[in-house]
Amino acid sequence: MACGGVMSAPVCLIENDEKGKLRVKKEAKDILDGINEPVVVVSVVGLYRTGKSYLLNRLAGKQSGFALGSTIESKTKGIWMWCVPHPKKGRHTLVLLDTEGLGDIEKGDAKHDTWIFCLAVLLSSTLVYNSLGVIDNTALEKLHYVTELTENIHVKAEVGQHEDESADFMRVFPSFIWAVRDFTLELKKGDKPITSDEYLEGALKLKPGSSHLYNLPRRCLRHFFAVRKCFVFPRPAGTQNMRRMEQLTEKELDSEFLEQANTFCSYIYNNSEPKTVTGGRAVTGAALGNLAEVYVEAIRSGNVPCLENAAMSLAKIQNVRAEEEALQLYKTEILSMAELPMRPEKLSDLHKIAEKKAIEVFITMSFNDNDQIYQKELMRKIHNEHQDMCKQNYEASRMQCEEVKCDVFDKMEKSFSNGLYFKPGGYRQYRDTLTELTNDYRARTRTQIMSEEVLSTYMREKEKFGNMILQADESLSAAEQEKEVQRLKNEILEQRKKGLEQQNRLQKQRFKDMQQSHEEHVNQIISQMKKEQERIRRDNDRVLGAKLKEREALLQQGFQEKAARMQREIDSLKGDMNKQETSQRSTVSKVVDGIGTAASLFLPGFIPKLAGFGLSLFSKLF
Repeated sequence: MACGGVMSAPVCLIENDEKGKLRVKKEAKDILDGINEPVVVVSVVGLYRTGKSYLLNRLAGKQSGFALGSTIESKTKGIWMWCVPHPKKGRHTLVLLDTEGLGDIEKGDAKHDTWIFCLAVLLSSTLVYNSLGVIDNTALEKLHYVTELTENIHVKAEVGQHEDESADFMRVFPSFIWAVRDFTLELKKGDKPITSDEYLEGALKLKPGSSHLYNLPRRCLRHFFAVRKCFVFPRPAGTQNMRRMEQLTEKELDSEFLEQANTFCSYIYNNSEPKTVTGGRAVTGAALGNLAEVYVEAIRSGNVPCLENAAMSLAKIQNVRAEEEALQLYKTEILSMAELPMRPEKLSDLHKIAEKKAIEVFITMSFNDNDQIYQKELMRKIHNEHQDMCKQNYEASRMQCEEVKCDVFDKMEKSFSNGLYFKPGGYRQYRDTLTELTNDYRARTRTQIMSEEVLSTYMREKEKFGNMILQADESLSAAEQEKEVQRLKNEILEQRKKGLEQQNRLQKQRFKDMQQSHEEHVNQIISQMKKEQERIRRDNDRVLGAKLKEREALLQQGFQEKAARMQREIDSLKGDMNKQETSQRSTVSKVVDGIGTAASLFLPGFIPKLAGFGLSLFSKLF
């Protein structure tokens, strides 16, 4: 689990303040802030004193943790949280939420229960409803909270007049599991055995001619939750042992109950999806904490939580943080690996490694950065950091070359000051010494990127001294002196050329870094888009499958008009899915062009190679 440490026990996530209003606890928020990997969120809701906490302890792989209690008093208050490493999905955290028991008469605030139920729905990827006995009309009436979801949760800020809201709810709502505790009936329909799932679906059948109140909770469950599952548990132990469930060993539990509990946990581990929000984006622990605050603040303010508005608020919070943390990671990585001065190719390799990690952090943490505003800013800042590091590298190399230069040419400098070369034959002696020391200098600075540049500057500075020695050498004829003057100029020009060639190589390396940086940003965002689009496809397929199944059920149950309405919803959904497919190519092209344009603005002279590069990306995505 990517957080400050494994949680040894649950903590309160959402509680009531002194005025009775809900609030997010800082301790829990801080824990979630430290989780930068996707989270699978499982909430258990249900009437108080029905054994919700025991199931969560089983999921956590612990004998105890969430308070069980053994009296008629409701033990859990608010919403409690336990984050544990996911036992099946690597680099995922399993977040378990235990909610306050619904229907506690001591609370005296029915709306409080409604908000607890809504928050469980909003924060979960899997919602477990826990009840006792059987699934009958009374049990469904107690689940009246599901009939109030459209009043207390909005998916979009504005809904079109003929827009199918049920499809929107199905996309964003969690999978639904009904856990029936202390179940004593045989799973049979007539003489034919049925599964627990068939038992649930049978209980959710609509009845023609029945009252609106009878069919309403059934219709809501069928319309809001595309994935529905049922588990039936026999009583785990005798009455006396039930009072000490936390102390019971597995051998003391009813074998059938234990088998069902293990099957339940296995299903959750293998089938519960990571928590996502509108657009199919997986949520990290940090984002989950921010979502909780956004939803709770809406409730505190007397507003209806809106998923679309929450996504916008989350985007602002997450993207700023993603940019800051990604940039900080880049700086930390570079500083920990770089030992200046170093070869530019090596520095480029380190830059590539650090930038890749930084972009991965940004992509993981960012949310709905649809116009790549924050990613472009991150690209600009990383580029500036890299350029600063390159300048530091040049300066470090220059300083070392200057030190070597002073050490190597010190002998010649002293000889010049002592007038050793101002004599007949002195110029040849000066030339031989200069050649010898130049070779020595190059041998000692051959790995330095500023070697030729420093030498070129030194040679230009000594040009006039060479001319003075040449003119003072009476052993040379006028023609020889003229020839030496020209040779000296040519050598200085040649050295200047070497210095420029060295700088050109550095410039080419910088442009190569720019190209690789651009491609890394585009590659990672395209990869993320591919994952998100795959999630959207799965969500759409799940919703479409549920609606097709519902249409067939309505026809079989004699609801012809409702089945016709469902067919219209199916046709509308298929149309939306086709539109999404056709718009994906233009979205990818927009992203590639946007990143390329941004790069060219702050990378002078940079022209992204998009022709073949873009086509290869399209082939990856489609």
